[in-house]
Amino acid sequence: MHLKRQVIVRFLTVLAAAAATLLQGATTSPRAKQSTKKTTAKKRTRVRKAAPVRAAGVLAKPVASVRVKKVVRKTAAVRRGPWQVPNYAVSTEGDVTEGDDLVARNAAVSALGRLNGSVVVADADSGRILTIVNQKLAYKSGYQPCSTIKVPVALAALSETVIDRLTKIRIYGNTKVAMTEALARSNNYYFASLGEKLGFERMSYYARLFGLGEKASLDIPEEQPGILPAETPKSGMGMMTSFGDGITITPLEMAGLMGAVANGGTLYYLQYPKSREDAGVMIPQVKRRLDIDNLIPEIKPGMMGAVEYGTARRIGFDPNEPIYGKTGTCTDTRTPTHLGWFGSFTEVNNQRLVVVVLLTGGSAVSGPAAAGVAGNVYKNLDATNYFAKRPSVIASAGQ
Repeated sequence: MHLKRQVIVRFLTVLAAAAATLLQGATTSPRAKQSTKKTTAKKRTRVRKAAPVRAAGVLAKPVASVRVKKVVRKTAAVRRGPWQVPNYAVSTEGDVTEGDDLVARNAAVSALGRLNGSVVVADADSGRILTIVNQKLAYKSGYQPCSTIKVPVALAALSETVIDRLTKIRIYGNTKVAMTEALARSNNYYFASLGEKLGFERMSYYARLFGLGEKASLDIPEEQPGILPAETPKSGMGMMTSFGDGITITPLEMAGLMGAVANGGTLYYLQYPKSREDAGVMIPQVKRRLDIDNLIPEIKPGMMGAVEYGTARRIGFDPNEPIYGKTGTCTDTRTPTHLGWFGSFTEVNNQRLVVVVLLTGGSAVSGPAAAGVAGNVYKNLDATNYFAKRPSVIASAGQ
């Protein structure tokens, strides 16, 4: 009897221990279970520390999901970089279009798409603005011009006979380039050298003469002028004349300058009709006449070269309808945003049309990307037979 009692007691003790173990397992939190599994996994092998294997786009081991989220967040931060402006936006929001040329408007809106930016289309022979996509952005006090500053720098250097179009400047080693290639490929060393030769006072004079640092329009009260520095930027003249350091320009100022280059030197006040009736009776207003008509043939080959083989070649060169332009890519540190500029014009059937594109955003933004947008504006217009249908502009007698 005594032995039988001992056996029964031992059996009950084992049974009680098993029940306690089962009860503990039932009340353990999921987090504790996961921690236990991770600890066991660590003891078994070190291989699980590696990134989880993906099968058909799905994580094979959910236990590593926390690590994956951390990697994704880190990658997103790297992609954003120093820029705080998105690549994409509804750029047409808030635009007033009663006086727009609707064909030009549709061509520009379609070309810009979802990109965060502004497009200005203007008539170079009258100063009439045909459309502005993203007026809020276009009317701001401007952004750094990046390499588009090279157009007024080239005109200033030619005006002061610092160089001529065939003058070669040593870039490095035995490599030398002249103006046409320097404009087409946007050579920074070449234009930095021109800045050093011109100096701050002369460059500032020509920048103001060409319309920088002042309002471009006659009848847009919301427009704010760009900014010209009062002294040489800390980065030096070379950065000012190759990247536009210390300067801000607006898409409207760029459109005015491109119009003057296109038409032979007349800087018009830009006018934006408030209705189609106003557009029909608009009289061109000259701001001033620029003495650059003999210099324009010196820079046009470089601006055409940008499209044919240089920084704007993604447009696709068409010798029958040539496009002249200059790209610009840099970071505006005030915003901060990455910038993509393209100032351009075309000449078809004795009609000169200006298209300026400014893109803002992050790493996806660049001058070549802006050139691609402008190229699509021209292509969209060409698809509607725009230049054949559009009547030629009669300039005012006061031109």
